[in-house]
Amino acid sequence: MKKNTKVLNLATIGIMTAIICVLGPLSIPIGLVPISLTNLAIFFALYALGMKKGTISCLLYILIGFVGMPVFSGFTGGAAKFFGPTGGYIIGYICMALIAGLFIDKFIKKWYMSLLGMILGTVVLYTFGTAWLAYQAELTVSAALMAGVIPFIPGDLLKIAIVTILGPKIRKALIKSD
Repeated sequence: MKKNTKVLNLATIGIMTAIICVLGPLSIPIGLVPISLTNLAIFFALYALGMKKGTISCLLYILIGFVGMPVFSGFTGGAAKFFGPTGGYIIGYICMALIAGLFIDKFIKKWYMSLLGMILGTVVLYTFGTAWLAYQAELTVSAALMAGVIPFIPGDLLKIAIVTILGPKIRKALIKSD
């Protein structure tokens, strides 16, 4: 029996969007910017779906939060979240997904290149987030880095390491199930 690939694609995008929506609100408030599992979930979506469908999953997550569903950190949502101090990080997820997804897809058999892509994507995420945080909270760039980047580097590197190890196994298992 031939599988309906359109239905399968929609279902897998929906499942990964749901996973991002479940993990995204789980956060630890440590100041203006909370520790969140959103980037971890997006990285897993990229491994499971590839760059295009993984980025669509990320965009759907953002859209769901934009319309008011409480899927952002601390179970918040709504357009106002985009104009608050962490709005730049939310938008930065899109660029992070595109960059990391490109590296993951192009270099799937070279773990160190996928790792590099996730790190570069995270740097771009930090850049968007820091710029917006500095503007919205009227902070210097240095203060914004201290509030929204420096404390997060060890945890984000740990998340990237976890995905670097488990991501290829997930992709391999999904390919075998096709």
